[in-house]
Amino acid sequence: MRKQTFYDRVDAGEQLAHELSTRKGLNLPPAPVVLGLPRGGVPVAAVVARVLEAELDVLVVRKLGVPFRPELAMGAVGEDGITVLNTKIIEHADISTADQEEALRQQRQEVRERAIRFRPPGRGPVPLAGRTAIIVDDGVATGATAQAAGQLARARGAERIILATPVVPYQVFQHLSDDPVFDEVVCLRSPVRFRSVGAFYTDFAQVTDAQVREILGT
Repeated sequence: MRKQTFYDRVDAGEQLAHELSTRKGLNLPPAPVVLGLPRGGVPVAAVVARVLEAELDVLVVRKLGVPFRPELAMGAVGEDGITVLNTKIIEHADISTADQEEALRQQRQEVRERAIRFRPPGRGPVPLAGRTAIIVDDGVATGATAQAAGQLARARGAERIILATPVVPYQVFQHLSDDPVFDEVVCLRSPVRFRSVGAFYTDFAQVTDAQVREILGT
């Protein structure tokens, strides 16, 4: 059996932070903003923010799962009405307009509720205008939520956007690297053969809302 690459999300965050702080040519500014994707990306982002001495916040995005195969993303939605759809998957899976609209309704509602849970009244998003935003997740499978997060960060005025993740399939890495919303894509592993993000962790326990709130201090 293949040995997992990361012990847990803290280990992944430490390895990712080392890569970000030592990679030649990345030229991070003194005050980047690290943005974790809830829930699993937040513990990784917290470590990255601590090592880089950066501000920490979240970008709330949600995957749109195919109705009969929810682990497969047909797109993603995020705060501020951001929507990304994978038309190839939608057409290949023959997903009806009604099913698409229902998935969008459900996940947009979930985005609104999570934004309230993770940001109490009076505490808005960390300002991104003119700043470098480092978007962090615990792994990327299809890239849909990462793209939604990138579009959200850009819409909020980020001048430079870096996507940083421990693992992403090689083909998806190439696709995201070509996406103009990202100025840089940093990953530690980009395997050609990819089964799931969790397969690269020894401990991939589900992250709870309470844990996210504790990390964010909300």
